[in-house]
Amino acid sequence: MEGMITVFGWAIFCLAIAPVYGEYYSQTTPAAVAEKVTQLHFFLHSTLSGENPSAVMVARSNLTNDDDSPIPFGSLFAIDSPLRVGPEPTSTVIGNAQGLELSSSQDSSKFTIVMYIDFAFTSGKFNGSSFSVFSRNPVTEGDREVAIVGGRGQFRLARGFAEIKTSFLNATNGDAILDYNVTLYHF
Repeated sequence: MEGMITVFGWAIFCLAIAPVYGEYYSQTTPAAVAEKVTQLHFFLHSTLSGENPSAVMVARSNLTNDDDSPIPFGSLFAIDSPLRVGPEPTSTVIGNAQGLELSSSQDSSKFTIVMYIDFAFTSGKFNGSSFSVFSRNPVTEGDREVAIVGGRGQFRLARGFAEIKTSFLNATNGDAILDYNVTLYHF
Protein backbone atom coordinates (compact mmCIF):
# COMPACT_ATOMS: atom_id res chain seq x y z
CA MET A 1 0.00 0.00 0.00
CA GLU A 2 2.83 2.34 0.89
CA GLY A 3 4.46 1.64 -2.50
CA MET A 4 1.26 2.53 -4.35
CA ILE A 5 1.02 5.82 -2.46
CA THR A 6 4.63 6.61 -3.45
CA VAL A 7 3.95 5.79 -7.13
CA PHE A 8 0.73 7.78 -7.01
CA GLY A 9 2.60 10.73 -5.43
CA TRP A 10 5.27 10.67 -8.17
CA ALA A 11 2.58 10.53 -10.84
CA ILE A 12 0.86 13.62 -9.41
CA PHE A 13 4.23 15.39 -9.16
CA CYS A 14 5.07 14.58 -12.80
CA LEU A 15 1.65 15.74 -14.01
CA ALA A 16 1.93 18.97 -12.01
CA ILE A 17 5.41 19.82 -13.33
CA ALA A 18 4.76 18.87 -17.00
CA PRO A 19 3.03 22.17 -17.92
CA VAL A 20 6.08 24.10 -16.71
CA TYR A 21 8.37 22.32 -19.18
CA GLY A 22 5.83 21.97 -21.99
CA GLU A 23 5.01 25.64 -22.57
CA TYR A 24 4.60 26.88 -26.12
CA TYR A 25 7.27 29.39 -27.11
CA SER A 26 6.97 31.99 -29.81
CA GLN A 27 8.85 35.15 -30.65
CA THR A 28 7.94 37.63 -33.36
CA THR A 29 10.36 40.25 -34.59
CA PRO A 30 9.48 43.01 -37.02
CA ALA A 31 10.76 42.58 -40.57
CA ALA A 32 13.30 45.25 -41.48
CA VAL A 33 13.26 44.50 -45.24
CA ALA A 34 11.21 46.69 -47.55
CA GLU A 35 8.77 45.01 -49.89
CA LYS A 36 9.59 45.14 -53.62
CA VAL A 37 7.23 45.29 -56.58
CA THR A 38 8.30 43.62 -59.83
CA GLN A 39 6.50 43.86 -63.16
CA LEU A 40 7.09 41.07 -65.70
CA HIS A 41 5.90 40.55 -69.27
CA PHE A 42 6.34 37.32 -71.22
CA PHE A 43 4.52 34.78 -73.39
CA LEU A 44 3.70 31.18 -72.45
CA HIS A 45 3.70 28.84 -75.47
CA SER A 46 1.46 25.83 -74.80
CA THR A 47 1.47 22.98 -77.32
CA LEU A 48 -0.87 20.00 -77.06
CA SER A 49 -0.30 18.78 -80.62
CA GLY A 50 2.64 17.40 -82.57
CA GLU A 51 5.50 15.09 -81.69
CA ASN A 52 6.83 17.15 -78.76
CA PRO A 53 3.86 18.63 -76.86
CA SER A 54 4.48 20.87 -73.83
CA ALA A 55 1.22 19.73 -72.20
CA VAL A 56 0.04 16.13 -71.99
CA MET A 57 -3.13 14.60 -70.58
CA VAL A 58 -2.27 12.42 -67.58
CA ALA A 59 -5.85 11.64 -66.46
CA ARG A 60 -9.33 11.88 -67.92
CA SER A 61 -12.74 11.37 -66.39
CA ASN A 62 -14.52 8.28 -67.69
CA LEU A 63 -17.70 10.38 -67.81
CA THR A 64 -16.41 12.48 -70.72
CA ASN A 65 -15.40 9.79 -73.22
CA ASP A 66 -17.79 11.18 -75.84
CA ASP A 67 -16.38 14.73 -75.48
CA ASP A 68 -14.26 15.34 -78.58
CA SER A 69 -12.77 18.68 -77.48
CA PRO A 70 -8.97 18.77 -77.03
CA ILE A 71 -9.43 19.51 -73.31
CA PRO A 72 -12.58 17.73 -72.04
CA PHE A 73 -14.12 18.36 -68.62
CA GLY A 74 -12.29 16.49 -65.84
CA SER A 75 -9.01 16.17 -67.75
CA LEU A 76 -5.73 16.67 -65.93
CA PHE A 77 -2.68 17.90 -67.84
CA ALA A 78 0.97 18.00 -66.84
CA ILE A 79 2.70 20.96 -68.44
CA ASP A 80 6.27 22.01 -69.16
CA SER A 81 5.78 24.99 -71.46
CA PRO A 82 8.43 27.50 -72.53
CA LEU A 83 8.25 31.14 -71.45
CA ARG A 84 9.39 33.41 -74.26
CA VAL A 85 10.02 37.14 -74.65
CA GLY A 86 7.58 37.33 -77.59
CA PRO A 87 4.66 35.54 -79.22
CA GLU A 88 6.84 34.25 -82.07
CA PRO A 89 7.83 30.57 -81.75
CA THR A 90 11.45 31.57 -82.42
CA SER A 91 11.65 34.28 -79.73
CA THR A 92 14.14 33.83 -76.89
CA VAL A 93 13.25 31.34 -74.15
CA ILE A 94 13.61 32.90 -70.67
CA GLY A 95 12.15 30.09 -68.57
CA ASN A 96 9.46 27.47 -68.34
CA ALA A 97 6.11 26.88 -66.69
CA GLN A 98 5.74 23.50 -65.01
CA GLY A 99 2.73 22.16 -63.18
CA LEU A 100 -0.81 20.89 -63.53
CA GLU A 101 -3.95 22.16 -65.22
CA LEU A 102 -7.40 20.69 -64.60
CA SER A 103 -10.29 21.27 -66.98
CA SER A 104 -12.99 22.28 -64.50
CA SER A 105 -15.88 23.56 -66.62
CA GLN A 106 -18.71 21.34 -67.80
CA ASP A 107 -19.91 24.07 -70.16
CA SER A 108 -17.47 24.19 -73.09
CA SER A 109 -18.65 27.70 -73.99
CA LYS A 110 -17.26 28.85 -70.61
CA PHE A 111 -14.06 26.80 -70.71
CA THR A 112 -12.25 27.13 -67.38
CA ILE A 113 -9.16 25.48 -65.93
CA VAL A 114 -7.76 25.38 -62.42
CA MET A 115 -4.02 25.75 -62.58
CA TYR A 116 -1.12 25.07 -60.28
CA ILE A 117 2.00 26.18 -62.14
CA ASP A 118 5.51 27.20 -61.14
CA PHE A 119 6.91 29.87 -63.49
CA ALA A 120 10.70 29.45 -63.36
CA PHE A 121 13.23 31.76 -64.99
CA THR A 122 16.33 30.16 -66.52
CA SER A 123 18.11 33.24 -67.85
CA GLY A 124 18.45 36.95 -67.31
CA LYS A 125 18.08 39.02 -64.16
CA PHE A 126 15.74 36.52 -62.46
CA ASN A 127 17.63 33.33 -63.38
CA GLY A 128 16.96 30.69 -60.69
CA SER A 129 13.86 32.45 -59.33
CA SER A 130 10.23 31.47 -59.76
CA PHE A 131 6.71 32.32 -58.68
CA SER A 132 3.72 30.02 -58.25
CA VAL A 133 0.15 30.39 -59.47
CA PHE A 134 -2.75 28.48 -57.95
CA SER A 135 -5.93 29.87 -59.39
CA ARG A 136 -9.03 29.53 -61.54
CA ASN A 137 -8.46 30.62 -65.14
CA PRO A 138 -11.65 31.34 -67.17
CA VAL A 139 -9.97 30.81 -70.56
CA THR A 140 -12.86 32.02 -72.74
CA GLU A 141 -12.84 35.47 -71.12
CA GLY A 142 -10.73 37.95 -73.07
CA ASP A 143 -8.83 39.45 -70.14
CA ARG A 144 -8.48 37.42 -67.00
CA GLU A 145 -6.55 37.47 -63.76
CA VAL A 146 -4.97 34.66 -61.74
CA ALA A 147 -3.53 34.67 -58.22
CA ILE A 148 0.17 34.39 -57.40
CA VAL A 149 0.56 32.53 -54.12
CA GLY A 150 4.30 32.17 -53.56
CA GLY A 151 7.79 32.19 -54.96
CA ARG A 152 11.44 31.37 -54.44
CA GLY A 153 14.80 32.98 -55.11
CA GLN A 154 14.38 36.69 -55.75
CA PHE A 155 10.59 36.18 -55.52
CA ARG A 156 10.64 34.62 -52.04
CA LEU A 157 7.26 35.05 -50.30
CA ALA A 158 5.76 36.50 -53.49
CA ARG A 159 2.13 37.36 -53.82
CA GLY A 160 0.35 39.21 -56.54
CA PHE A 161 -1.51 38.61 -59.76
CA ALA A 162 -1.03 37.88 -63.43
CA GLU A 163 -3.20 39.36 -66.13
CA ILE A 164 -3.55 36.95 -69.05
CA LYS A 165 -4.67 37.54 -72.62
CA THR A 166 -4.84 34.86 -75.27
CA SER A 167 -2.55 35.91 -78.09
CA PHE A 168 -3.27 32.78 -80.17
CA LEU A 169 -5.58 29.79 -79.76
CA ASN A 170 -6.13 26.83 -82.05
CA ALA A 171 -9.53 25.57 -80.85
CA THR A 172 -9.12 22.33 -82.82
CA ASN A 173 -5.95 21.03 -81.15
CA GLY A 174 -5.69 23.26 -78.03
CA ASP A 175 -2.36 24.93 -78.89
CA ALA A 176 -2.15 28.43 -77.40
CA ILE A 177 0.15 31.41 -76.88
CA LEU A 178 -0.69 33.38 -73.75
CA ASP A 179 0.39 36.96 -73.02
CA TYR A 180 1.27 37.38 -69.31
CA ASN A 181 1.56 40.72 -67.48
CA VAL A 182 2.63 39.92 -63.92
CA THR A 183 2.74 42.08 -60.79
CA LEU A 184 4.71 40.55 -57.91
CA TYR A 185 5.00 41.84 -54.35
CA HIS A 186 7.98 40.21 -52.63
CA PHE A 187 10.94 40.77 -50.31
